Amino acid sequence: MPQFWKPGTEKPRLLDDEEGGLLFFSSSHSSSSGFGYSSIERLRQRLPVYKYRTAILYLVETHSTTIVVGETGSGKTTQIPQYLKEAGWADGGRVIACTQPRRLAVQAVASRVAEEMGVKLGEEVGYTIRFEDITKNGVTMIKVLTDGALLREMMDDPLLTKYSVIMVDEAHERSISTDILLGLLKKIQRRRPELRLIISSATIEAKSMSDFFNTSKKRRETEGGVQGPRMDPAILSVEGRGFNVQIHYMEEPVSNYVQAAVSTVLSIHDKEPMGDILVFLTGQDDIDAVVQMLNEEIQSRGRNSSGLLTLPLYSGLPRAEQELVFTSTPRGKRKVVISTNVAETSLTLEGIVYVVDSGFSKQRVYDPISDIENLVVAPISKASARQRAGRAGRIRPGKCYRLYTEEYFINEMATEGIPEIQRSNLVSCVIQLKALGIDNILGFDWPASPSPEAMVRALEVLYSLGVLDDDAKLTSPAGFQVAEIPLDPMISKMILSSSQLGCSEEIITIAAILSIQSIWVSGRGAQKELDEAKLRFATAEGDHVTFLNVYKGFFQSGKSSQWCHKNFVNYHAMKKVIEIRDQLRRTAQRIGISLKSCEGDMLAVRKAITTGFFANACHLEAYSHSGKYKTIRGSQEVYIHPSSVLFRVNPKWVIYHSLVSTDRQYMRNVISIDPSWLTEVAPHFYQHQRPTSMLH
Repeated sequence: MPQFWKPGTEKPRLLDDEEGGLLFFSSSHSSSSGFGYSSIERLRQRLPVYKYRTAILYLVETHSTTIVVGETGSGKTTQIPQYLKEAGWADGGRVIACTQPRRLAVQAVASRVAEEMGVKLGEEVGYTIRFEDITKNGVTMIKVLTDGALLREMMDDPLLTKYSVIMVDEAHERSISTDILLGLLKKIQRRRPELRLIISSATIEAKSMSDFFNTSKKRRETEGGVQGPRMDPAILSVEGRGFNVQIHYMEEPVSNYVQAAVSTVLSIHDKEPMGDILVFLTGQDDIDAVVQMLNEEIQSRGRNSSGLLTLPLYSGLPRAEQELVFTSTPRGKRKVVISTNVAETSLTLEGIVYVVDSGFSKQRVYDPISDIENLVVAPISKASARQRAGRAGRIRPGKCYRLYTEEYFINEMATEGIPEIQRSNLVSCVIQLKALGIDNILGFDWPASPSPEAMVRALEVLYSLGVLDDDAKLTSPAGFQVAEIPLDPMISKMILSSSQLGCSEEIITIAAILSIQSIWVSGRGAQKELDEAKLRFATAEGDHVTFLNVYKGFFQSGKSSQWCHKNFVNYHAMKKVIEIRDQLRRTAQRIGISLKSCEGDMLAVRKAITTGFFANACHLEAYSHSGKYKTIRGSQEVYIHPSSVLFRVNPKWVIYHSLVSTDRQYMRNVISIDPSWLTEVAPHFYQHQRPTSMLH
């Protein structure tokens, strides 16, 4: 076995820099190997993090919190949990947790760690994401999970007692769940001083994170030496193994980054030596478009471009397609991975030599005044741009092609991204904290404070949903039931009401479909056929009822993939819908919701949707020929999205599920309603003003 420090044996030699808290291992024997010569072990020992193994274990032993700053690709995510297990942190039934902000990364990390340890995924190494738990009680020692999944576990076990070490990975992404988790872990540590935290990140401001976790200014010492671990966080910097990356900028700004990405990839393929290409785009639509354009270009060019393999990478992809991205490139071929920002830091793809950076990503933006939350394509920060460029220098010197000008990068790009909690709707976040018994939400210790306006908005919506009472405490039973369902509180409320309205089977189906990106196959190049396929299921009531028809058709076909292909329905998405639906039915039964079908009474279904989403009601502007709607609260101008079955139908009153912003604000997943339902289901939210309109 390689050496690691165990309590009671001689300490390894470390250089302790008291001011900065940076610790570097100063011994020459850290590279000695006792592993035998299997290829996986040799690969593990070649990772940059390996030479810090002893230092990491020493710091985790002596400090409550250790902050590890290391470039993507240093091996910290896959190796540190294994080092901890080898050092005995998973003995006696304890578990080591490693959290990730993204589902896709959770699955990739867990399967890699299981492979390196030579165990079956789901036994000693398992993972948990929403609606999927691949772990075995009493057997799993290393558990990889999303930040959100760990927050859910706190509902049953507020002090996370089964975990000995929790590693919060990719903390620099500052997702809402990461920030809530960091705030809660800091609280848990006060009650469980033996719990060790490792905060790991690629670019994090280590100093600010250290200040956040530094609960004691003085080391607690007694006559007999030190009691327990030191409370001041240790910071360890792990160098990556980056090669030099040449940066190329555009001479002029580009008008269409999708087209520019395609031509850049083709030009790299024509002129540059072999090596894989990674393209950063914003989301599934862009990615599908580029894959299609590249494939068409390859076909039209004939033989000289046949060496290009285009592979998409985004979180909605089926597992088998995700795994193609990690397989090694066949000889004589060049792989082009077209990805969202998931490949920026969460995943390391071997073989990448060229990066094409569009300069954009999809980001959440929330305006608490109008109460509108959008996913907007927005410019990335300099920190993200550097991360993206760094992907090219993993195996040899690489090149990064930025589809923007150098002047723009220097003068206009923001230095850091804004934490998600400061630009999001906080409804889900508030209910989670309330369910964990944290009542003073404004006084909660956040790594970055959310805006008071967004907080007040969230409390107001939860109050109007009947989830919080006059004292802003969870109502019983409705508030606690809503908190138990792992979905947006508005969807959870819709499921609760469906029980009284006698349509819970239908509403649970709709809820399952709404938690999937899309059940339709992308219509690139076949938009007309896709629209015709949708018409076969479309109903005047709207998208939610159309989804029910698709689900029914899929079931009647015997869950056939041919049926899906013929009807432009995504077969993998439908299989996932069935899994999620089964989970939701189990959750519903557990919290006392009776499962009933309304046997085609769509009035009940629409009413149930209204009880959850009344805040998203809109009415058609009188005499509007362009289909302009106004939201009832805030009077924002919105339009029905072209993908909706109600596009151009324009009923007078509608409720939307979400908004997307391009040139206009578009409503997605829209259903028509009767306006009298609004005052009925949310009397303190809407009052009658005149017979024709309502105001908040």
